[in-house]
Amino acid sequence: MARTGRPRQFDRDEALHQAMALFWQYGYESTSLAQLREAMGGISAASFYAAFSSKEALFNETIQLYLNTAGEQLRTTLSNPELDTVTAIHTAFKQALLEQTDASHPRGCMVVLSATNCSPDNQHIQKAMIEERKQTRLAFRDCIQRGIESGNVSTETDAESLSLYYSTLLNGISIQARDGISLEELNKIIDLSMPDSLSQ
Repeated sequence: MARTGRPRQFDRDEALHQAMALFWQYGYESTSLAQLREAMGGISAASFYAAFSSKEALFNETIQLYLNTAGEQLRTTLSNPELDTVTAIHTAFKQALLEQTDASHPRGCMVVLSATNCSPDNQHIQKAMIEERKQTRLAFRDCIQRGIESGNVSTETDAESLSLYYSTLLNGISIQARDGISLEELNKIIDLSMPDSLSQ
């Protein structure tokens, strides 16, 4: 009698990264349980629920993974007290562009793209992503306000409006990156946007 091969050991961390890539590429609602299980090595439904409880719980975990890895750098740079405001914002954008055009994972920002439109049953997921984007806008605002207080940004600057401008630019870049616009072209957008917006 032929012997069956030993089942591949389930690697939860690897499965989490695979799930993050799927949600990042296709969005929360368009990613099916069948896709998730297949990406995890064809695990059974019972194994999936034992490991992650539910699709929503898994999505929340992948968002946290994204924020702790790919998504962390921008906010960290904006809050760095050793950088002046202009340098911090310019550096944060350049870092975001490199991340969002990296060929090793889906292009664009997962927080922007994974739950932009949701059915009524999943509005709470969409609202959670809205809140995450708000936190990025507030990081821009705090960085600008710090520049005003330290004197390297004009006191006439409206920190609220300018932070909304930068977060809108960042969200738009995510869509352009997903559409295949090159890193070179996206860098030109940032270079055009920076000189006048923070002038003293």
